[in-house]
Amino acid sequence: MSLLGGAVPFAQALGEPDRERLYGLGVVREFEPQQQLLAQGDRSTHVLVVLRGWSVVSVAVDRGATRLILALRGPGELLGELAALDLRPRSATVHALGPVRVRVIQAEAFRRFLAGSPQATQHVLTQLTGRLRDADVERSALASLTVLQRLAGRLAELSAVAGQPVVRLAQDELAASVGATREAVAKALRLLREQRVVRTGNRQVEILDAELLALLAQGQDGRRRPDRGRM
Repeated sequence: MSLLGGAVPFAQALGEPDRERLYGLGVVREFEPQQQLLAQGDRSTHVLVVLRGWSVVSVAVDRGATRLILALRGPGELLGELAALDLRPRSATVHALGPVRVRVIQAEAFRRFLAGSPQATQHVLTQLTGRLRDADVERSALASLTVLQRLAGRLAELSAVAGQPVVRLAQDELAASVGATREAVAKALRLLREQRVVRTGNRQVEILDAELLALLAQGQDGRRRPDRGRM
């Protein structure tokens, strides 16, 4: 279960000439942590190419009462390309996870870029189909994994993205990232604290034992882990 996907980011998959053309389009813009990059339902059609930092893609569910986090998008990846191609309202909201720099490219310029590069067009199609497959995997995980497993895996993933053992998300945001209720995530966090896997604070979770967290994500009982000091 992953928010990252396995495909090579769009810009990195391009040949050097196409990459230079892409980065020559549009303007650069900076976003602060938690700032909104794109809004679900908005009629704008521009595309964002992430230059630096990570963003969170989410959708409103239960008539907007809760949000479900769908993906993390990092350097080299496209944001908002669906609206640029079909001119329909945005299908998801994107927020900056930390400081983010993007290149903003208007839809018409992006479509001209694709028309002039069969390779780039193929990479867009590959990216879109890959995201559909990722969505299928996520749905399967929601049906087959416990909240504790999903949370342990998500914390490990977010920690890897941040490059540090501290995940700076509130409990309701963590719940949105694993498709669970806030109450269920609070219970899972309590279990992780009791096993000294994590320590929680205000809008953050510090990972104390990454190895045990990985075992729990795989459904293994960490309490049965052998004592490393024994042969």
